[in-house]
Amino acid sequence: MTDGRIVLLTTTDRVAPGLLSFAAWDALRGADRVLCRDAAHPQLPYLADAGVSVETGAPELTDAPALVAACAGGRTVVVIAAADGEPLLTGGLAALAGSGRAAALPELELLPGSYDLPGARLIDLVQVMDRIRATCPWASTRTARDLARYGLEEMYELVEAIEAGDRTELREELGDVLLQVVFHAAIARDDPEAPDEAFDIDDVAAAIVAKLIRRHPHVFGGERAETADDVKALWLREKAAEKRRESVTDGVPLGQPGLALAAKLAARARTAGLDAALPGPADGFGHRLLALAAEAEAAGVDPETALRGAARAYRDAIRAAETGAAPGRTA
Repeated sequence: MTDGRIVLLTTTDRVAPGLLSFAAWDALRGADRVLCRDAAHPQLPYLADAGVSVETGAPELTDAPALVAACAGGRTVVVIAAADGEPLLTGGLAALAGSGRAAALPELELLPGSYDLPGARLIDLVQVMDRIRATCPWASTRTARDLARYGLEEMYELVEAIEAGDRTELREELGDVLLQVVFHAAIARDDPEAPDEAFDIDDVAAAIVAKLIRRHPHVFGGERAETADDVKALWLREKAAEKRRESVTDGVPLGQPGLALAAKLAARARTAGLDAALPGPADGFGHRLLALAAEAEAAGVDPETALRGAARAYRDAIRAAETGAAPGRTA
């Protein structure tokens, strides 16, 4: 048997306050009482603007029997949950229901008033990074140049997780790479040496969104692409129009690993239809490695990945040889 109704209304701080579902507004406007333990709850000013009266600090918020009594006669009480979800109150209601002492309990409804959107936890990451930058002696003094080597390390660790097929490591390494992006954006926003060139994480996101839209005219425009090669051709066309580069080698980072660099240059030349001769045999090992990288690229093989795979196999062979040479020894 039920008597009245208790609605526990939950909201998320990752959505702008006041943006509540229709069901939430309907419950709030139809309630006999609306209670909230947190007097600083971000929703309260918006509820006041909408004419919804909210009681803060009411004794029923920490006293389950009193809250049940407030619903007597078929009354509806809406409790706007604080960030902790009101564990004391819900625990008290559960204990009361299990005790059998209450002859009639109100109907209890959990009503989400707003939901996290996909990607909402990125807001948490930005907020955590901002707090760290503001209070941590190390993080608050870092520059983009200081972090450069960490970016390389994290990318190598990400590649290793991908090649190893380790999903747990992959998730962690993706987070580490994402941290680098957020960290660099926070530095760029606060950089006192370039105040006129400041940007933040929203600017970074806006730029990549605009780039993705431009380079996918078959998705966001009227172009057609039936195959992956069609997509690649559109991407390169749009990229060329954006960059207006004088050489196909412009934009190729020379600091990348040698095999990857050789394959990238070979790919640029091949895509552009250029018949550029490889350096002569007089260059010895460098020439031979370059020729192999170009050959692999033309065959659709990433030479850097292939060499890492071979190196891992060689590492395993070395460990096997060590074990065989010294029984009982672990690698």
